[in-house]
Amino acid sequence: MLTVRKRGTELFMHPGGKPEPGESAVDAAEREVAEELGVRVQPAELTFLGTFVSDAANESDALVKAHLFEYRPGDPEENAGTLISQPAAEIAELRWLDFSEGVELPGDLAPLVTERVLPLYGRG
Repeated sequence: MLTVRKRGTELFMHPGGKPEPGESAVDAAEREVAEELGVRVQPAELTFLGTFVSDAANESDALVKAHLFEYRPGDPEENAGTLISQPAAEIAELRWLDFSEGVELPGDLAPLVTERVLPLYGRG
């Protein structure tokens, strides 16, 4: 699972952001992934996982409401060299989470990731 750390912050979260006025959640996901990661996805490639509310990672006493989508790029060999190579926009750092058995997850993940997303994948 890919996580990102935005400039000036300490916690890793999923790429994304707020929808523009009149923009659907899936269209916002498509746009944000392109802006932050340079990856072009089609809405049909996104699987809606649900809407989740959690403490905001970088704003005290605030909540975040996230419409979470999963994107699986297909065969890694076919996609070699076409996926994310470096962060863009406000992203300072990219980090993949390793879900292998016995691998400890890092302690600097946003509450939305630890409380809502990891349990979807049997972690957390």
